[in-house]
Formats: sequence, structure tokens, C-alpha cells
Amino acid sequence: MELIGQLKSNKCIKRHPENPILTAKAIPYESDLIFNAGVAKYQGKYIMVFRNDYGYKKGGSYGFKGTNLGFAYSDDGINWDVQSKPCFELKDEEIIRAYDPRLTVIDERVYMCFAVDTKHGTRGGIAVTDDFNNFEILTMTVPDNRNMVLFPEKINDKFIRLERPFPVYSRGGKDRFDIWLSDSTDLKYWGNSNLVLAVEDVAYANDKIGPAAPPVKTQKGWLTTFHAVDKDEERGKNGWEEKWQKRYSVGIMLLNIDNPAEVVGMYKEPLIAPEAPYETRDGFRNNVIFPGGMIIEKSGEVKLYYGAADTVECLATAYIDDLLNLCLSKK
Repeated sequence: MELIGQLKSNKCIKRHPENPILTAKAIPYESDLIFNAGVAKYQGKYIMVFRNDYGYKKGGSYGFKGTNLGFAYSDDGINWDVQSKPCFELKDEEIIRAYDPRLTVIDERVYMCFAVDTKHGTRGGIAVTDDFNNFEILTMTVPDNRNMVLFPEKINDKFIRLERPFPVYSRGGKDRFDIWLSDSTDLKYWGNSNLVLAVEDVAYANDKIGPAAPPVKTQKGWLTTFHAVDKDEERGKNGWEEKWQKRYSVGIMLLNIDNPAEVVGMYKEPLIAPEAPYETRDGFRNNVIFPGGMIIEKSGEVKLYYGAADTVECLATAYIDDLLNLCLSKK
């Protein structure tokens, strides 16, 4: 495995001075870590569904009593009103936990993609809600699949999603995970799957890649973030766990507006790499940045919401023209 050296965020990225914008201290119920939130704009407000891990005890495979999803809203996208109880939790004899939500607004309804750990593998789900209290689950994948995100409109009369299957056996018995695309006529039954981007196409990943925030439409194509993971066995403890050897960075690419399985441009270096103290120190898993929401404002500012160190939720900003230029640059 070829090791990846030092990584730096692009200079167009500005971390918000109030980062982290949401922590476990702000949650009015049991909480140890809140991160990897889905964020969108809906009915004039910013909405957030965040992952909440609670009841931490050292030891065991993960060390937490449980995971649920909480809901918060905001007028400015920075200061959040967290609701008094979790909004979503799945747990039964087969399901262990649901986590890592992604939000997409389609035709004035909010669709949430999420991951589900079960006793027989990891599944991806899609649910829809109008009030963030009641969710209708529309579909669940077979194992192993996750990191699903929906496009905000139909393309060629089909709903489109990006996803990250886990083909361990066929990829050499180790992490070599890529970004795929599937389509659907009804959000329930999915097929026509195609490879979009492979891990070997990303110079700063030696382990795996996967979708991040849901894509947003621009005049140049679908602006799309992805997470890129590199591994170094010398990294050691690096967090609460006994060993954490991975680093998660953020990439950005443009997909064809009419055929989103086609990459029309990609920035060859990380857009955001772990650098700030809340990304690199004192977290559950240090050196992790995982975007879950991207919003383009009328001013041209782009808000990128991301989980940091699997511990807190943060915000970075850039301008749309800068991001498009990065994707389309030939350098």
C-alpha cells in the first residue's frame, strides 16, 4: 500500500470561526458524539438531522449503548435549535442501529438516506418525511451498501442516487470501495447501476472513497462532494479507540447534467483535509472530515456541513465559481 503524505485544504475553503457549530453539549438528551449530519434548506429554514451516539463505555466493538438521529433547525445555518427528543431510531432483533443521514428535498418533501447496521450486514435505506417526527421507509438495500445520496430532481424521468457498495470478496478481500450510481422510477426499486468513480482514480486515497453530501445542480453540471480515505498503519491510537489508522478527506467533482454517471471534471487534490484542532485532536476518531450537506446561497456562497473527528458538526464555506473552476481546471 502506497502511503499518502501530508494533505492540505484548498485555499478557497474557509472554516467558520464558530466551529464546531454543534456539539453533544447542546443536545437535551443523552449524547456523547454528534456528527455526520444531513443538512438542507426547507420551507425557508435550514434543517439538520444529525447522528447522535450515546452511552459511551470503553471496550467492546464500538463502545456505545446506542445511536439515534436528532433534528434541529436554524434561521442562519449557524445557530441551531435542537428539538427535545430524537426524531428517528431503528432497533429490533435484526437491526442494531441507523445512522449517517443525508437529506434531499424533492417536490417539497424531505427524503432521508441513512445507513443501517444489522446482524447480517450493512444496509442503506431511504425514508420520506413532512414533519421530522414521522418517517415512511421507502426502500432498503441488501447488504452491503451505504453512503447513499439522492439527486434533488429526476434526470431523464428517473430518480438517481449515488451509493458505495462493499465488494470485499471481488476487490481482493480488503477495502477497495468505489462510488456507484443507480436509478429508479419510484424510489423503491433500484437498478441500472454504473460505476462513477473508482478509488484508484483519487490520488489521495489508498483505501476507499464514497459519496458525501447530496449533489447540487449548477450550470456546469452536478457539483458533487465525496469522501476519500487513506490508511497508514503507523498512525497508532489517534483517538478514543485503541487504534485508528485512517484519515478522511473531502474531494469534489462535477457530473454530467444529463448523464450523472459521467465525471466531467474533478479537482485532483483534496478540497478539505483535516487540519483544525477539532478535526485532528481529542476526537473519537481523529483526522476525519465527512460532509453531509451542501447548500448554494443566492450570493454564490456554498455552505459545506461536515462531521469532524466523528465527534462534532462543523461548517466550511467557499464560492461556487471557485469550486467549479477547481473541478474544471486542467492542472
